[in-house]
Amino acid sequence: HAGLVDEGWHYFNSMSKDYGLMPSNGHYACMVDLLGRAGHLHEAENLIDDMPIEPDSVVWGALLGACRIHQNVELGRKVAERLFQMEPENSGNYVLLSNIYASLGMWDQVGKVRVLMKDRGVTKEPGFSWMQIKNRMHSFVTGDRQHEQIKEIRATLKEFYRRLMATGYIPQTDFVLHDIEEEQKENVLLYHSEKLAIAFGLINTPNGTPIQIMKNLRICGDCHNFIKFVSKFTGREIDVRDGNRFHHFIDGVCSCGDYW
Repeated sequence: HAGLVDEGWHYFNSMSKDYGLMPSNGHYACMVDLLGRAGHLHEAENLIDDMPIEPDSVVWGALLGACRIHQNVELGRKVAERLFQMEPENSGNYVLLSNIYASLGMWDQVGKVRVLMKDRGVTKEPGFSWMQIKNRMHSFVTGDRQHEQIKEIRATLKEFYRRLMATGYIPQTDFVLHDIEEEQKENVLLYHSEKLAIAFGLINTPNGTPIQIMKNLRICGDCHNFIKFVSKFTGREIDVRDGNRFHHFIDGVCSCGDYW
């Protein structure tokens, strides 16, 4: 990403130097995001520290997201504490920090975050996804058992799971925020709401039809990887609008470049 970072700096600095424009929080968030993609986390932190305006939660959130991707627990903890002060009731920040801890097997710290949330009265927003087929809206929650086609949906997911694992898909169990056995973790991951929605779409639309779903939360890394495999295996284009950005999956590749 070195070339993109240099180009980003050029345009960012050009705003004030050539056009007399003061970058806003939005511009700083974009630059932090770009530096984060390239793994320049401390450069991103220094940029925030030197901001002439007060950085908002979007700016700090971009850095926390980068810490999750690059598993930087020390900086991630520091940034999360900032966000906890700014947005004490935003469960997404607690979950991102928990994801960093879980990815490194730091289950004692995951437990401490959970206790902190409980003490502060913060509850994790349940994940749900929805899609429209034949003018009817269908919604799914993680672990859903209520949908009228749930047996068929779950059977389809299990079959895809078996096929995809044979082609190289490996469940990313570090995205399960519980210290439980690997097999249990895989079972939890299998029934995330976006996977249920995609299975429903595969069942109820003709071959080759694009699948479009919405999700209220940021898509987890395992679901992101799973959908890449499904798009390649089925030849379907799959669009997911999660709580953070758009993802366009085609032939095993996502438009986000695996950074979100």
